[in-house]
Amino acid sequence: MAAILERFRISYGQKLFLLTSAPLILSAAAIAFVVASQSRATADREIRALETQLIEAKKQELRNYVTQARNGFYFIYGSAAPDDEAAKVQVAQILAAMIYGEDGSFFVYDYDGNNLVSPRRTAMIGRNWAGLADSEGTPITDALIDIARAGSGYHSYLWPKPSTGEEARMITFVLGFQDWQWAVGTGVWIDDILEEVALARAGVESRVRSTFVYIGGITLTALLMVFFSGLMMNLRERRLADAKLKELTQRVFDAQEEERGRVARELHDGISQILVGVKYALDIARRRLASGDARAEQALERGQENLSGAIQEVRRISRDLRPGTLDDLGLGPALKTLTEDFHTRTGIETVFETVVFRNRIDQEGRIALYRIAQEALTNIERHSGATRVEMDLRGHRRGATLKIADNGCGIDPDPPRSRPGIGLRNMQERMEQLGGSLRVLSSRSGTVIEAQIPLSHLLPPEEGSQQARKVRA
Repeated sequence: MAAILERFRISYGQKLFLLTSAPLILSAAAIAFVVASQSRATADREIRALETQLIEAKKQELRNYVTQARNGFYFIYGSAAPDDEAAKVQVAQILAAMIYGEDGSFFVYDYDGNNLVSPRRTAMIGRNWAGLADSEGTPITDALIDIARAGSGYHSYLWPKPSTGEEARMITFVLGFQDWQWAVGTGVWIDDILEEVALARAGVESRVRSTFVYIGGITLTALLMVFFSGLMMNLRERRLADAKLKELTQRVFDAQEEERGRVARELHDGISQILVGVKYALDIARRRLASGDARAEQALERGQENLSGAIQEVRRISRDLRPGTLDDLGLGPALKTLTEDFHTRTGIETVFETVVFRNRIDQEGRIALYRIAQEALTNIERHSGATRVEMDLRGHRRGATLKIADNGCGIDPDPPRSRPGIGLRNMQERMEQLGGSLRVLSSRSGTVIEAQIPLSHLLPPEEGSQQARKVRA
């Protein structure tokens, strides 16, 4: 399971790319959805308006047809009696002859449902078609008769088109001849309107798809730009990181060599010379003992004193490399010992103030602050010419702060190019590794160094640890 999770773990660069591209994709999707919805809604309103306008035009055309037909035989119908069969036959013949276009004609039903006129479908004449409905179940004959009884009106249904023989949508206008109980009407097919509407809707969908394609293309281009920009930045950052890593590695090697040289010098100048003195004292004592000289004891005492000095020097070097009090007693006692040794060695007045932490700072924090204090005191001894040093260690809500101030000449703004401020860079890097900060304030009246570590490097407090003290070295 762990191996599977490790395989799907994404890198920092991938997280950054996802963080950059996800809002872009979501924005593009939202824009595409809104544009498509608005386009469809607008087009649908326009198409419905166009469809209504065309159908109204067809209806007006039908009304004109029926009105013209009625005017053509109204002189017969108006002067005939309700049971004048001759007049009925004459009017039916006139209506049967009124054929227009490829599919247009008039029809007549009596109110009982019998077909009296149907020039395009003569097989229907003389038969009763009450209850007739189209393939969708829409009533035809009964609906037409009901409209005629009410006076006049329109009805829409499916009806075979004479020119094609296939069913198509038809709109019919019916007029009622109440004296003869006839339903007279004609219809037009609106399949051309429906085809035009379908084409318009297809055009809208095509434009919407094109909009999606355009937005997708723009989004893809933007993603590629983000990807390649991130790739170029990643490559640049990697090159810079490699250069910094090489520089840091070289500085580590230089620092190691410098530390080795310092330890070697101290061993040679201190311990080696002391041990040589011990050797000479022992040789002198041996020769005096061999000759019975009473001063042999003095030579042994000098050798013993030199040997004690060598032991103290070894302890000092060991303490400089890694003081035992830092692990055993904590940072406060270790810094106190460091300042006391600094005062003893240099004669510079040193003041150390702290709050007892009782090892509340974790190991990484203790080591970093101790090394910064070491580096600062070394710089003060070598370069500042100071006569007083103040060191303060405090804890607070944000973490802990080590402050070192001196009254020296300040930091040279133009250090030698061979070693441009390596000590300060080491301090800065130690703080960056802990997520802390380093402030350096320097002037001709002195230098102040503040190193702050975050609260995450402070351990939970122990009972009885909140007491303050001041220590002067």
